[in-house]
Amino acid sequence: MSKILLINGSPRSGGCTYTALLEVAAELERNGVETELIEIGKQPVAGCIACGRCRETGRCIFNDDAVNRISERLDEYDGIVVGSPVYYAGPSGQICAFLDRLFYSNGGRMEGKIGAAVVSCRRGGASSAFDRLNKYFQISNMVVASSQYWNQVHGNSPEEVRQDIEGMQTMRTLGKNIAWLAKSMKAAGENGVQPPAYEPKTFTNFIR
Repeated sequence: MSKILLINGSPRSGGCTYTALLEVAAELERNGVETELIEIGKQPVAGCIACGRCRETGRCIFNDDAVNRISERLDEYDGIVVGSPVYYAGPSGQICAFLDRLFYSNGGRMEGKIGAAVVSCRRGGASSAFDRLNKYFQISNMVVASSQYWNQVHGNSPEEVRQDIEGMQTMRTLGKNIAWLAKSMKAAGENGVQPPAYEPKTFTNFIR
């Protein structure tokens, strides 16, 4: 069975972002996909300090949050859904710091997994926050799942989010699409269709 990890980047447990992610998770479960949801919570999340130690050890030097715990279990997950509230037209600082370290310390281990972002806002800024989160997936050779609209819900409380009928339907459609992608990718592997073989990466600094 496929398994999808959902990460709530909001400091508020059980809030608007959680409500949206729960709708995605419920649809995944209805479609036979196992889910696990973790919440970053209110504890401080260290940003990447560019020390490079993770390149030597495979682990982030900071060990007081869930980054390394997720890293140790990455092979369990077929995809990752990241949710965040919108703060000043961007994702929360906690989730950006968290993802900077999770993605940088795991290099190519994200390749071939499904990625999707979900954002929650009272009124505006959802599109730019959504774009910011998708950049983690698009630079990592992940398969980005879409929906019938940009993956956003609106409301100032979980009750208001549940009244966002189109937003909640967008979450369910996202869940359906992720489930279909996960099953299709698993079926492809079982029938000899291999993921792409990539060239060695070429890095340039725009000076030659």
